Amino acid sequence: MTTGATRTFFLCVLLALPAMVNGAAPATRIVSLSPHLTELAFDAGAGPGLVGVVEYSDHPVEARMLPRVGDAFRIDRETLASLEPDLILAWAGGTPTATVEQLRRDGYRVVMIETGDPEEVAAALEKIAELAGTEDTAAPLAEAFRAGFSELRRRFADRPPVRVFVQISPRPLYTVGAGQIIDSVLTTCGGRNVFGEIEQLAPVVTDEAVIAADPQVIIAPSAAAEDVLTRWHKYPGIAAVRSGRLHIVEGDLLSRQSLRLLEGAREICALLDEARDGP
Repeated sequence: MTTGATRTFFLCVLLALPAMVNGAAPATRIVSLSPHLTELAFDAGAGPGLVGVVEYSDHPVEARMLPRVGDAFRIDRETLASLEPDLILAWAGGTPTATVEQLRRDGYRVVMIETGDPEEVAAALEKIAELAGTEDTAAPLAEAFRAGFSELRRRFADRPPVRVFVQISPRPLYTVGAGQIIDSVLTTCGGRNVFGEIEQLAPVVTDEAVIAADPQVIIAPSAAAEDVLTRWHKYPGIAAVRSGRLHIVEGDLLSRQSLRLLEGAREICALLDEARDGP
């Protein structure tokens, strides 16, 4: 082998090492089974490799043009097969276990992605990039995301706690419990989720329970705007109602475990700080 050929050979080996170490070549035909994983895949630089997504995968706009393989509860196995994916991204805690098991029995490579708190979101971005061979794209974004949350934790670590009720939906009255990522964001901002001790991700509560908890701030996603501006006004005894601290936030900034979570966290932190400084 000539010197030039030898150099070329070893260069090729070096370039292939990440895939060889991980036991698989970078994925080039990826299907995402959750809207937030779709978003993270685009952020990670794996967007060109996405060939299928589930319903409500609408960010970024490029995601809206991709074929749908189902939704959170149902997978169209025929459509999925036609896309010939070499990797399926599933949401740990969200994609039904039965769905994952069936896909694996069908011979698909399914990787479970955890996104239960901000650190896991950053790690998920890095994991998807590793699977797609796009680490250089994801690394600075993950670093900036972690730094942003570290700054928020530092800034609000010693601020007085603020009691917060998060209304996910009005009927039934769903809120967030322990282990939900919004609960983690509230903690980052020095907030105290008034239902944070319930060991359910999305418990149903009553108006009477909210009155008893006496939140200083009530937050609801934009989809619940009309309700949050009206239903609580009949309870003037609640601190949040007395002070007018009933806030609407863009739902996707909090409900989707993506890099946009940092933007949502900054908004929540600002709202809680206003409650500390206000009457």
